[in-house]
Amino acid sequence: MSLFNKHENIKDPLAYRMAPRTLDEYAGQEHILGKGKLLRRAIEADRIISLILYGPPGTGKTALAQVIANKTNARFEWLNAATVGLDELRRVIKKARDEKKTGTRTILFLDEIHRFNKLQQDALLPDVEEGNITLIAATVENPFFYVKSALLSRSQVFELKPLLTEDILKILNRALTDKERGVGNLNISPEKGSLEHIAKMADGDARKALSALEIAALTTQPGENGKIIITKEIAEESIQKKAIVYDKKGDQHYDTISAFIKSMRGSDPDAAIYYLAKMLYAGEDPR
Repeated sequence: MSLFNKHENIKDPLAYRMAPRTLDEYAGQEHILGKGKLLRRAIEADRIISLILYGPPGTGKTALAQVIANKTNARFEWLNAATVGLDELRRVIKKARDEKKTGTRTILFLDEIHRFNKLQQDALLPDVEEGNITLIAATVENPFFYVKSALLSRSQVFELKPLLTEDILKILNRALTDKERGVGNLNISPEKGSLEHIAKMADGDARKALSALEIAALTTQPGENGKIIITKEIAEESIQKKAIVYDKKGDQHYDTISAFIKSMRGSDPDAAIYYLAKMLYAGEDPR
């Protein structure tokens, strides 16, 4: 059937479908979710306190919130700070207060909390402190610069790091064999090195890797034997290159400059060239 047939069922993106449902399906972040770690114990015991999760895109912040939502007996609310207004926030908080009176907890997941201004963050404070809501906030920015200290002091802060290549390979292989949510029904046969290339070029971003696999699978014609062969060339076309996570006035700007200066002071020419190239590639003015 044609990919463009208007009567064909439209599926959610592969990266969305393959979101982990349990901690056992969650890949990476062993430094905070390994066996016996505080956050893992809290999730397994359904004793979540307010959390702030920060890290680059595709490292599993929203996915971890979904795992918690699947595990907890509490009500779970989802909001995005980029689109929600104060009225909607107050409605959710009022509902949480009412539910608390009946003995029901409410967990509020707030994505992109760095987009909330001071007034909006202030609106959260009393109810986080009183326990009307348990806040799980996510951001790609350093929360110590973008989130009010009063909220930080009432939350546990966890940094999610870019995924290792082996973690992304595990995610890709699961997608290849999963017939329910993945592409296991497409009879895909990746050539040696193709998945490894996608995993490496994703640069720690599982969402980007899964999107590349989906593009490769859906745009490659099956051979005479019915198999979809993903070659190294197809993998290269599908993943291309990842945009550098960089900003001209924020953390990435100053962190990179600091690393560049330290590498020169430490007489490390390879590191100095790397950080200089990163700044120039991202568009820094060398003057």
